[in-house]
Amino acid sequence: MTLWNVYILLCADGTLYTGCTNDLQKRIEVHSDGRGAKYLRSRLPVKLVYSEECADRSSALVREAAIKKLSRQQKLELVRQQLVQQ
Repeated sequence: MTLWNVYILLCADGTLYTGCTNDLQKRIEVHSDGRGAKYLRSRLPVKLVYSEECADRSSALVREAAIKKLSRQQKLELVRQQLVQQ
């Protein structure tokens, strides 16, 4: 069974981008090469600031949607909490 990841990227313009994937390293490379989401193409470079594992695609999509509904401050708090745990 493949694990899925929900992630947050910090863009060069300071905005946050949330997505999900089953291959986080490859997805970051695709985004960094300008071949990923159109939103990111004009906001390179990007930096991975948050990720969490999900058991399957369905739960990853649900979690991605929940994170996208959060305010910027709430997303930054998720990032901060993960940094503290590391």
